[in-house]
Amino acid sequence: MKVAVLTTSSRKAGGLFYSVRWLSKALVDKGCVPEVFSPEDEFSKEDLPVWDPLPVNLYKVAGPLQRSLSLRRMLKTSGADLIHLHGIWMDNQWAAMQHQRKNNVPVVVSPRGMLDPWAIQNSAWKKKLVEALFAKKALREASCIHALCRSEVESIRAYGLKNPVALIPNGVELPGPGRLPAVSDCKTILFLGRIHPKKGLAELLEAWSRFGGGWKLLVAGWDDGGHDEGLKARATELGLKNIEFIGPKYGKEKETLLRSVDAFILPSFSEGLPMSVLEAWSYGLPAVITDFCNLPEGFECNAAVRIEPRADSIVEGLETLAAMSDEERTAMGSAGRALVEKRFTWSGIAENMRQVYAWCLTGENPPECLEFARTDS
Repeated sequence: MKVAVLTTSSRKAGGLFYSVRWLSKALVDKGCVPEVFSPEDEFSKEDLPVWDPLPVNLYKVAGPLQRSLSLRRMLKTSGADLIHLHGIWMDNQWAAMQHQRKNNVPVVVSPRGMLDPWAIQNSAWKKKLVEALFAKKALREASCIHALCRSEVESIRAYGLKNPVALIPNGVELPGPGRLPAVSDCKTILFLGRIHPKKGLAELLEAWSRFGGGWKLLVAGWDDGGHDEGLKARATELGLKNIEFIGPKYGKEKETLLRSVDAFILPSFSEGLPMSVLEAWSYGLPAVITDFCNLPEGFECNAAVRIEPRADSIVEGLETLAAMSDEERTAMGSAGRALVEKRFTWSGIAENMRQVYAWCLTGENPPECLEFARTDS
């Protein structure tokens, strides 16, 4: 089964850089033949080796929608049995729909949280234009829509889509055990992810100005749209201490960081299913997260402290974490690691996805992860 994977193959994709790559590699072990098609950016060629042995086809783009005739030519000659699109609102979604119409090739769409209410309202007028141009038609015509969590299924239905939905989470590669010497003399909590307003970082800075727990905050991630400079300026205005913006971290640098800190925080307003939280748990870190991270099982198994993306709630969560003993925080991190081992590893996730692909191609044996819209009687 040859699968055309439409995604951004560079680190600029944030969590998709990891989740799509690991899923695609795990699908090889299930008998699929993924081939990646990605817009080219300043990191694409440098990041190609991490996709090995998967073939990656880079294409030039133009304009804010990343318009590309090259992608359409590549798809025409790809011989793909099925297209899997990761992310929406860009020209590759339009290209997938056009190829589907011309060649009767099934399309699976993974919105990756982009249909959540907060995401829909962000730059809403631009999305309305793209909806009218192609996005809503492309979504309605998709053979199947992939949701990462129950909340995303609800968002898909609230958007008015009646397509079959496959509920399959993200996963992570499990690292080996082991901790490294602390990065600071005091306890350290880490934010790791895209520097974007939806991540709740402005609210985290306000909370940090009121938090007197004696911890250090590390903010790691790549700047999306100039938000980083505004946050640094706000930190200066607030006179914040014990905070450091350390930029993006990848590969060994990221691994070293995750093995060196004491806890993880993601005060997000909107997520699909955040890779960063799963990675933090895989390294045995206790997490401070919102319900919008769509990981309720983390609260159920005592792997996370629940907060809301408001400064006062974040302060309460930080104080709860700081009041724990080292043993209690270790137990919380161990619960997160056990949860990841049980529910978020790639082999089972890839098998579910393979079954979805097979159903899209044959219409037979719908997998258990597939849900159909209710019809009025």
